Amino acid sequence: MSAQKKIPMRTCIACREEKPKKEMLRVVKNAAGEIRLDFSGKLPGRGAYVCGSEACIKKLKKYRLLNKAFSSEVAPDVYDAIEEEFLRAK
Repeated sequence: MSAQKKIPMRTCIACREEKPKKEMLRVVKNAAGEIRLDFSGKLPGRGAYVCGSEACIKKLKKYRLLNKAFSSEVAPDVYDAIEEEFLRAK
């Protein structure tokens, strides 16, 4: 009898839906305070997860959700960069 491998689940900070980690986009804030998309899911730092949907990316920017997730002020150009990077990766 083999134990089924547990699938890591994460909650989207925009829509609050729980989905498998592999389907989510990770936004990471490193020790230097830089915030960027982490496509590998392995960058060191504090991570926040967002669905791979355009609606959630737009919600992230509109409500400045990274400010809450990282408990710090996030510059508007960071949101723009994340949106651009996301659209480029699609």
